[in-house]
Parts: sequence; structure tokens; C-alpha cells
Amino acid sequence: MIETLQQPLPHGITLSCRAAGARGRPVLMFLHGFPEAAFVWDELLEHFAKPEHGGYRCIAPNLRGFERSTQPADVKAYRAKALVQDIAALIAIEGAPLECLVAHDWGGAVAWNLANQLPQLTRRLAIINSPHPGTFLRELKSNPRQQAASAYMNFLIRPDAEAILREDDYRRMWKFFGEESRTWLTDAVKQQYRDVWDASLTGGCNYYRASPLRPPRPEDPGAAAVTLPREMLTVDLPTLVLWAMEDVALPPELIDGLGDYVADLTLEKVEGATHWIIHERPAFVAQRLGAFLARQ
Repeated sequence: MIETLQQPLPHGITLSCRAAGARGRPVLMFLHGFPEAAFVWDELLEHFAKPEHGGYRCIAPNLRGFERSTQPADVKAYRAKALVQDIAALIAIEGAPLECLVAHDWGGAVAWNLANQLPQLTRRLAIINSPHPGTFLRELKSNPRQQAASAYMNFLIRPDAEAILREDDYRRMWKFFGEESRTWLTDAVKQQYRDVWDASLTGGCNYYRASPLRPPRPEDPGAAAVTLPREMLTVDLPTLVLWAMEDVALPPELIDGLGDYVADLTLEKVEGATHWIIHERPAFVAQRLGAFLARQ
């Protein structure tokens, strides 16, 4: 059964969370992306809370700006440092270190940073279709395919992005999910998304406004003006990367050279799955994550 809670953090942010499993058990934490929210993890929360799958305490926060979590008005409040601070504080409340931090999309951007800066807070890292900042920066700077695939970012930073996205019952938002979504985007799931977007679409767009990692344009250098030192990019934790190979926004070039940054890397390419693999193949994701957790 999924528990919902409002978790105040010491620095004044409150995260709305979804959880399953008893407190005091080893903890798995799941971080969502855009345009999603914590509810996308429900099936995995319930799966890993069961005794036969580890009996974990599983928690999925809505990141700041999403759903009923605190929504700062200042765009600078959505920079990576603040997002990592939120998750570090939540880990401390739940009981550090985690057994594993699991993340997708924007949640992965937070998780990659936390694994680099505060590796003592989790024993393992699992990433699902979220680019490593080193490979993402490389591709945004130099690869026209990635620049074209990420062009939507330059729309999402517009001041009128939310108003346009809300038109015609979020017509453009549904298109983000692609044709494959017809099998899982039921009326009930659509309503879950509407509820999140009604409450917090500006927060989600602010992630893009706060980040310089976007395709360069004549009036905005974006990623072209960014340099990240190697010490900000390396990860020494055991890391599983599941990469759905039909991801339109995040082409497979993003996993080229990933081992240069991640010392203990398990990379699994998933053919026939898209960016929305958590919806499309939750049982598969649970199985691969379970196998990763079972390793000594």
C-alpha cells in the first residue's frame, strides 16, 4: 500500500512523498523526472517493499517544484546545488546511507550530482535514461543530432511555456510521450498527470530555466559556455545504467564513453523501449534492479 506524506526538511523546503514498506528497513529512494512526478514509481515501491523482494523501505519524493512539494518562485532555487541539498536532507531523515538511489530523467541529473558530491549517502546508484553530465555536455556542444533532439528545452524556458502547454487539455504535453504511450497512458494515468500539471507545471519548467545545459543558439550560448572539471563528473559507486535505446530525446551516443566517468559501471541496453520505460516495462525494470541489488 502506498503511503503519502509531507516531509519538512531542515532548510525550509517540504517534499511531498510516496512511500511503501516499514520504517527502519534498508531504504531505496526513487527520483522522478519531467513532466512526471513521484507516482510513476508506485509499482516499483510496492514491489520492493514486499518481503520476497527485499522488504525495503521505499520512498519517492516529488522533487521541489512538483506536485505538493514546495515551489520556490526564484528560478535560481532550481539549480543543482539546491536539488542535491533536498535529497541529502531527505536521506538523512530516512536513515543514511541508502541501499540504492534510483533515478530517471531529471531525477538522474540530481542523482549523478549527489553520487559525485556525497557518495557516502548511498551504497549504489541506478540510472534509467538520464544522461551523465559529462557525456550530455559533450553531445550538446558537438552533436547536431543531440542538439536537435534537445531543442524542446529552448521552448520550455520561454516565459509563456506553461500557458502554451496547458492549451487544449495539455495537447502538446501528451505528445511528449509518443505513439508508444497508447498502451499505458490510460484515462486514470492521464488524470494523475493532469493533477500534477495543474498544480506544478511552472516548477517543472523552472528546471530547464535554471540549467545552462541546453542547445546553443545565436542569442544564448547554452551548453557551449559551460565547462565542467573532471572532478565534478566522476562516480565511484557501483552503478547500474538501464538505457532504453528508442529514446527520441536522449540518443544512444549519450552512453558512449560513460565508463570514463563511472569506475564500477554495469550498462544494460534495452532494445524496443523508449524514454518512458518505467511505464512501458515496469516488471522488467524491477527485475533488473532486483538483480543489481542482489549482487555482493
